[in-house]
Amino acid sequence: MSNLLPLLAKGAGTTLQVTVMSVLVALLVSFLAGFGRLSRLRSVRMLSTVYVELFRGTSLLVQLFWLFYALPLLGIELPPLAAGVIALGLNYGAYGSEVVRSSIQSIPKGQTEASIALNMTSWQRMRLVILPQAFVMMLPAFGNLLIELLKGTSLISLITIADLTFQGMILRTTDSSRTFEIFCLILIMYFLMAYPMTLGMRWLEKRFCAGRV
Repeated sequence: MSNLLPLLAKGAGTTLQVTVMSVLVALLVSFLAGFGRLSRLRSVRMLSTVYVELFRGTSLLVQLFWLFYALPLLGIELPPLAAGVIALGLNYGAYGSEVVRSSIQSIPKGQTEASIALNMTSWQRMRLVILPQAFVMMLPAFGNLLIELLKGTSLISLITIADLTFQGMILRTTDSSRTFEIFCLILIMYFLMAYPMTLGMRWLEKRFCAGRV
């Protein structure tokens, strides 16, 4: 087992790197598209809707292959890491945008009416009244998406990125007699990466829910 761990640990490092970068992209896109779905401008709503439905309605694997293999045919060539991060970020950002939209819409109308009565601007209402309450509702769903994104990074091995899954497949190719041991280690390492994320999201939920009824 000791001769397997260094290569798998290196792959796990790549997996975590891709996960962090993809999460940042996904969070940014989630809020942009989520607010876009609520925009008063019809063109912005339509553009956001097309993006969300397109990325939710097609396979992440196909999106990944399209960015890495099809775009070069149009003269746009992306490095494997960039293609992986963009595909993961846009795909999970589409799901995250629905979390943002539904959470904001679930805030009682009375909150908005009260903030209008206090002569707040639309930006102040969103920043000080609506978004803090909606953010608490978003946390459980965002936690699930974070774990799903981590697991989804296994697909980037198909575009030559040496992540945990890729390294495991290399080890299996060189020594197929240890297939069971290799994949057991991969399962354990994915769990060890995912569980702290779960604990972190639970801590955030408790932190932001403190004092709320």
